[in-house]
Amino acid sequence: MQDRIWTVPNALSLARLLGVPLFFWLVLSGHDGWAIGLLMLAGLSDWADGKLARVLNQTSRLGSILDPAADRLYILATLVGLTVREIVPWWLTALLVGREVYMAGLLALLKRYGWNGLPVHFAGKAATLNLLYAFPLLLWGSHDGGVATVARVVGWAFALWGAALYWWAAILYTVQARQLIRALPPGGAENEGVVSAP
Repeated sequence: MQDRIWTVPNALSLARLLGVPLFFWLVLSGHDGWAIGLLMLAGLSDWADGKLARVLNQTSRLGSILDPAADRLYILATLVGLTVREIVPWWLTALLVGREVYMAGLLALLKRYGWNGLPVHFAGKAATLNLLYAFPLLLWGSHDGGVATVARVVGWAFALWGAALYWWAAILYTVQARQLIRALPPGGAENEGVVSAP
């Protein structure tokens, strides 16, 4: 993994991060069409930056931090916005925020043993993708009409699968963390770990 900063994937991740406050304002102010468009663009750039990093051989430490950070912030901004507007129930918000709190604790524990994080697991990426599909559909589904009804049903399917996979990924990361800690020699060791998993 390289230490380069100025890469195409990093630029996409940074642009996605900068779009979070705009997206949050669009949701809270009821500009749903623009909010959905921006969230879809963010989802597309999430796929594109990972693909380009591999194709162009531009993976970097900064990119491995920016990418999951942008994903988490979009999920958090969407959750808060949709919960405030009563589109998403509080229990789903609590379930997803609770998972983030749990993962923060797990990563803090790993840091005490010298690890900076865990390798990204497919279940974590799949969960994030499900949730990034779910939220624009739920936002769309909050309106009237047949298409909105279909969007609401499909959005809830993505949301429930995403939440289940989010916690399943947390379990898998817990198993990984336990294995790493058990493998350390007595007294621990400093490790150049990877960044936090989604």
